[in-house]
Amino acid sequence: MENIYLLMIVALAILAFGDLIVGVSNDAVNFLNSAIGSKALPYKTILAIACVGIFIGATFSSGMMEVARKGIFLPGEFMFNEIMIIFMAVMITDILLLDFFNTLGMPTSTTVSIVFELLGAAVAVALIKIAGNENETVADLSKYINSDNAIQIIVGILLSVVIAFTIGAIVQFISRLAFTFQFEQKMKYAGAIFSGIALSSITYFIFFKGLKGTPFYDYIAHLIEGSELLISLGCLVVWTLFSYLYLNVFKKNVLVIVIAAGTFGLALAFAGNDLVNFIGVPIAAWHSYEAWINSGIPADQFAMGSLAEKVPTEPILLFIAGAVMVLTLCFSKKAKAVTETEINLSRQTEGKEKFQPNLLSRLVVRLSTKTANSINYILPKSTQQNINARFSKPEFDEKNAALKDAPSFDLIRASVNLMVAGILIAIATTQKLPLSTTYVTFMVAMGSSLADRAWGRESAVYRVAGVFNVIAGWFFTAIIAFVASATIAYLIYIGGSTAIAILLFVAVLLLARNYIIYKKKTSTTREEDSLNKAESSSIQGVIEESADNIAAVANRARKIYNGSMIGLSKEDLPLLKKSKKGNAKLSAEIDDLQESVFYFIKNLDDSSVMASHFYINILSYLQDMSQSLEYIGKASYKHVNNNHKKLKFNQTRELLDNQNEIESLFNNIKKTFDKRAFEDIHELIETKDVLLASINLKIEKQISRTRTEESSPKNTSLYFNLLTETKDLVVATMNLLELYHQQYVNAAAVETTLPEETEEKL
Repeated sequence: MENIYLLMIVALAILAFGDLIVGVSNDAVNFLNSAIGSKALPYKTILAIACVGIFIGATFSSGMMEVARKGIFLPGEFMFNEIMIIFMAVMITDILLLDFFNTLGMPTSTTVSIVFELLGAAVAVALIKIAGNENETVADLSKYINSDNAIQIIVGILLSVVIAFTIGAIVQFISRLAFTFQFEQKMKYAGAIFSGIALSSITYFIFFKGLKGTPFYDYIAHLIEGSELLISLGCLVVWTLFSYLYLNVFKKNVLVIVIAAGTFGLALAFAGNDLVNFIGVPIAAWHSYEAWINSGIPADQFAMGSLAEKVPTEPILLFIAGAVMVLTLCFSKKAKAVTETEINLSRQTEGKEKFQPNLLSRLVVRLSTKTANSINYILPKSTQQNINARFSKPEFDEKNAALKDAPSFDLIRASVNLMVAGILIAIATTQKLPLSTTYVTFMVAMGSSLADRAWGRESAVYRVAGVFNVIAGWFFTAIIAFVASATIAYLIYIGGSTAIAILLFVAVLLLARNYIIYKKKTSTTREEDSLNKAESSSIQGVIEESADNIAAVANRARKIYNGSMIGLSKEDLPLLKKSKKGNAKLSAEIDDLQESVFYFIKNLDDSSVMASHFYINILSYLQDMSQSLEYIGKASYKHVNNNHKKLKFNQTRELLDNQNEIESLFNNIKKTFDKRAFEDIHELIETKDVLLASINLKIEKQISRTRTEESSPKNTSLYFNLLTETKDLVVATMNLLELYHQQYVNAAAVETTLPEETEEKL
């Protein structure tokens, strides 16, 4: 029997290792977003600062493990075998739940997940005990569960969401009124005070949240406790003076220091306090196992009252945990995906939105718009004009907003995010109020985004929908954590070691499945086939950049068309589905290019405005090509998926002949544009009449067959539609080539004329 529990300990240790990886991947959103979104520092520098904070926090984290032992349930009421069931159920559920959210790229709370998993498993085991005891009923559940503490945690979390959003919005609104978007000049005067407040808040946060509960804090507790106000005022004076010197003597931006310090503080607090969410349960299980072994009492008779005692965590385990967390932060792609979700929702610029609007988001935006209009009706116009002037963005920012390396928001907002989140978490810690660091940091970022007018009429409905999706995910976390953990605990109880083995096997399969799904989801087309936004400010630059896009579209269109025709001829449904998905992705990329036209035109030189006409027409023809491919793919897929009659031999042969001709055209287009052999485009254009004549001939043949021998209306309709859409595809492609060739000829003529004019002047 001892071997079974020892194997469970080993399994829990392995699960803890995996849980550290998936947990850090999700919680990285807490401390990386402000620095990454503002691009205050290079990405590697941000990671280095966060890694130092995580490692220090993890190494000194030993006083926060109580939640896993006695925070949710009363351990003295459970036997050792029952405690092991609870712990095993919790860890299996936790690693699967967090990995699921990471795969979706959605931030959730590791604190909430572990709390509700412990609650669910403990309730399940408690109900089993009650069912086996004739003297107890469901009313006696409070005998086993620390219900007061659980309710306090839930209420605290819900309140923290509202408070964090509100305060984040208020502080950001005031900060933006004070500094505007052109804050560089104003930083020389008021920047020292703002930075002093921010750095003092972060310092307070580091000591009262980041280090509190660690062994190191015991050495300085007597110096801090009781003198918090005096220390805070002293920090304010020192940091304000430092900020003033840094700004006016060294002539450097002190907000970079604020963001670096805030990132370090949040990383320190995360590792020092949230580490319990990943290794608290396995460590509690190990201590339980040691106590049981030393007792010599049977597992089903040994009460776990010892878990109520405070037990320090072994330093070597903390060191290993810190190393795993650091490595995960550096190499986890899922951490980047979760981080991108919050940055996407809070970015200042327009662009591709990750979430689709829903009824609730539309209602909220509509109501907010009406409320804002009512307020504007009351406020004097002069006040409105002054406020609007404070929120106006420089023209330079408008022009460069769509560039790949452009920050999602500025240093003022990043500083506010870190300062407010740090203050709220520190206050909650000193007041012993439970909250989730993920929820606080996320909602502060959303509040500051709203106040900063990042959610304009163009994007508000998408951003609000995103926030609702994330919040719904939080409730989903709690519900699923409770139900899944309770279910797994019950299965382990009735199945014993066999159930544990099966559940661990299923967990491995699900993790592998999630990994494969994530890889497929995030795998992008090869670099040569991806479409890039035009960033050039001259017509010659647009010609060069567009050549890559045309070559990529030609290559992908060839694959999509081939897949549709071959899939239809062989009735290969998977191939048709793949072709349809490929075109959906191509259409989405072309739509992204069209959405960036505003910023492209803003970025043009005054002498190159004609480049906008050229670029817009290129995108229009690319979209026409994509629409024809989309119809061909959908029609072919629908025909096969509905199990209609297979095309006749002559129809299939003619379509495959057509496919070879289209494939040859797209191959030649790709080669021409890859080599920049623009002088050969006219040869491609000359094939237009031949291709269209070939398609028209096939249409005439089908008309003749329909009058004499064709008996399938579905086949006839499909065949005609495929040929006519292929004609449209050829026409759109040729229009694109003709446009490009004409622009190339005009540009070449200008280049040859300019030297002659210069020579005449000389």
